[in-house]
Amino acid sequence: MRSVTARLFTCLVAGVLPLACVDPEELILRGTVDIMVVDGTITNLAEPQIIQINRSTADRLTGRFGNVPLTKATVEVVMDSAVVIPAQETIAGHYQLPSDFKGQVGHAYQLHLTLSDGTEYVSTQQVMQPVPLIRQTNAQFNPQSLAPNQLGGFTAGHDIYIDTQDPADQSNYYQWTWTLYEKQYWCRTCQQGVYAVHKVLPHTYLNYYYFVTGNDLYEDCFTPPPGMNDYNAPNVPSGDWHFDYQCRSDCWEILHSYILNVFDDQYSNGGLLTRRKVAQIPFYQHAPCLVDIRQLSLTKDAYRYYKLFQDQTQNTGGLADTPPTALAGNVHNKANPREGVAGYFSVSAVSIGHHWLDRKDTEGIPYGALDPSGPHNNIGDDLFYALNQRRPFPEPAPPYNVNGNFEPPVRLWPNNDRPPTALCVSSDTKTPYKPEGWRD
Repeated sequence: MRSVTARLFTCLVAGVLPLACVDPEELILRGTVDIMVVDGTITNLAEPQIIQINRSTADRLTGRFGNVPLTKATVEVVMDSAVVIPAQETIAGHYQLPSDFKGQVGHAYQLHLTLSDGTEYVSTQQVMQPVPLIRQTNAQFNPQSLAPNQLGGFTAGHDIYIDTQDPADQSNYYQWTWTLYEKQYWCRTCQQGVYAVHKVLPHTYLNYYYFVTGNDLYEDCFTPPPGMNDYNAPNVPSGDWHFDYQCRSDCWEILHSYILNVFDDQYSNGGLLTRRKVAQIPFYQHAPCLVDIRQLSLTKDAYRYYKLFQDQTQNTGGLADTPPTALAGNVHNKANPREGVAGYFSVSAVSIGHHWLDRKDTEGIPYGALDPSGPHNNIGDDLFYALNQRRPFPEPAPPYNVNGNFEPPVRLWPNNDRPPTALCVSSDTKTPYKPEGWRD
């Protein structure tokens, strides 16, 4: 599982190099940053268990930051100091444990990784703690739910609350995250190209005007280089242009939490936690949506790390108001413990609460309807505008240059099915599979 901290590290490591140690420490680096970031949380759920390894670097001249996936590493998780579970690299920098593996409460886990140059790293050992069930969830519309700087001054949304029974006679540490599912009607944007259901045949053109497709499936954007790049080939104009394509089947947009939310039961041990605010969901559109709340158990060390991270990034008004520092996590270089390694390897038991948000209690205009060019007439366009800050721009249908219908810069033949719909491809941001708890 990818933790919420992974979505904050890129911003946070600007100008930073922490010392690697068990306790989080803060140290300001003066100069260019080159720091490894390790992020991964093992859970007790039947879900992909993924460890991400990147190197965050700043350009020496511009100071701009970027993440480079660290590939061809050997990644293993050792359970109870005895059982070795190997991970396989699925995409660059993403290492996934076997599909039938999930963590178990009470067992200890430790991350071991070796980079392609032979450098070895190891995490502290983490014991998975139990987590109580989420008893109930409820939502309340709040015109001031969001921070003003989150959506350019738009603040309306729903505050989501949970109730849970904290176990007595033991210390418990919690983290809450959320995942939002919105019905999506636009599945693909093609930059400087058009969506092709079938492969474009090489060196095959029609009337200097069309690229010709065959029968083999392609299902991707076809983006030929600008100019006339072959004899009889159509001339492709340069410039910045794009087309948007509607979904061929049901599709859901996946939006993740971006705020850390951790809690220590020191002053409420054994009590009923009521109306604990765990999510703030933007009022993107009037259509209903599904919110999944995850309640995670943390070890004491993991709680301390995330709490410091939360205080640094959120409680002072934002990253701009904090010193440019990052936190050393629990992964260190075996040969050089002083090397800076950001991120954290953690284990968590998880309780999930599904909350159907019908948005019938909303007031005012949703964020997606604030398009200055006017109201949207098609279902799904409000969400598209909310996520992209522009309205959809579909490829024109033939016949071209008739009744004001312009021709696309790239044209495919046969064109009787133009424009096509696009596949909903499973990713971190989209799924074609109906989420558990979704109501039709």
